[in-house]
Amino acid sequence: MRLALSLALAAPLAAAVATVAYAAQPIAVGAHVPANFAAVDSAGKPRSFASIAGKKGVVLIFFRSAKWCPYCQAQLKDIRALPAQLAHRGYTLAAISYDAPESLASFADRQQVNYTLLSDGGSKMIDAFGLRDPQYPKDSFAYGVPKATVLVIGNDGVIKRKLTTEDYKIRPSNDKILAAVDAG
Repeated sequence: MRLALSLALAAPLAAAVATVAYAAQPIAVGAHVPANFAAVDSAGKPRSFASIAGKKGVVLIFFRSAKWCPYCQAQLKDIRALPAQLAHRGYTLAAISYDAPESLASFADRQQVNYTLLSDGGSKMIDAFGLRDPQYPKDSFAYGVPKATVLVIGNDGVIKRKLTTEDYKIRPSNDKILAAVDAG
């Protein structure tokens, strides 16, 4: 009887936990990059945090999709102007989404992307950073997208600056991104 009651109570709890497992607190300034940071670049090569960071760190941009989001596509085109300016400051530029490596490679080829595009299959890193946009249900094509966010991360893995918005249509300008790097 106790076992049946325990199981009866445990099942709904497990289901509730499973549906909100991704709802981690959004990463904050001063926090460390998740220790298990792992993604795949547009060529299908596994990448760690150390492999994307420059001498002083990386500007990591979380975006919804290069395949279907026009706001992301515009941002990804705009930030092509940043790698040389960031390199002068000791930083690299990388952008991450739930898109498959093939979709990222196609976009990169068409748009002459000159920075690292990362694929986060299953939105594992998006979840680890606490940036999943919760408004999309599992049956939505947008399930697993992050909130549009720019992180300035030191080479020690500490978040130095965070630029984020609740409105996915609004993205920080290149000048704001560079100001965030310079303020760090």
